[in-house]
Amino acid sequence: MIPFRDNIPSRTFPFITVSLIIINSIVFLHELTLGRQLNAFLFNYALIPARLADSFGQMDVLGLLPLMTSMFLHAGWLHLIGNMWFLWIFGDNVEDYLGHFTYLLFYIFCGLAGNLSQVALNWSSGIPCLGASGAIAGVLGAYLLLYPGARVLTLIPLFIFWPIVEIPAFILLGFWFVEQFFYGVATSAAASGGGIAWMVHVAGFISGMILISLVKQSHRRHSMTW
Repeated sequence: MIPFRDNIPSRTFPFITVSLIIINSIVFLHELTLGRQLNAFLFNYALIPARLADSFGQMDVLGLLPLMTSMFLHAGWLHLIGNMWFLWIFGDNVEDYLGHFTYLLFYIFCGLAGNLSQVALNWSSGIPCLGASGAIAGVLGAYLLLYPGARVLTLIPLFIFWPIVEIPAFILLGFWFVEQFFYGVATSAAASGGGIAWMVHVAGFISGMILISLVKQSHRRHSMTW
């Protein structure tokens, strides 16, 4: 399913969401200019679980930087466009709710949670992992709890028929999460072979739901106090 837009208008301009899209795009364009040096670049800045495990063991802080830098790398145009498209559609409303700075911290935390899950599940893997999917999955998890009844205009590929319909956010994002989870479980035995890091999506999504639940509880307590 491919979402086009939702029906929840933003009250503020999504500075952080737009900035993240621009930064990810610039970094990807830089990747395209590297040619034969791309592999060396990815080795330095993508997430490689086995190398990160060594950095944890040696308390090498600089060696942990790929947990962050890998969130701004992408493996191809479809990877970049897919991630940025979902971020554009759902990120503005989550940013609107959290505020710009808190939203940035939220985004980074969800990305880190997704990346750490990749390390935990593939401790000895030497395959680079890259992409903003964990962070964006966190945004989707937050959106699901904040706006479950939002209507999302969505393209549904059904063989020769491709209808465009409005779907409640809880159905669209709930289906997305279940799909990621089952793909993750189904491919866990072959995780060392590369491909899509499905469990990064799952971990990011759950992290987003947990964080936004804590924020909502904090808002409710604040409202009751004042």
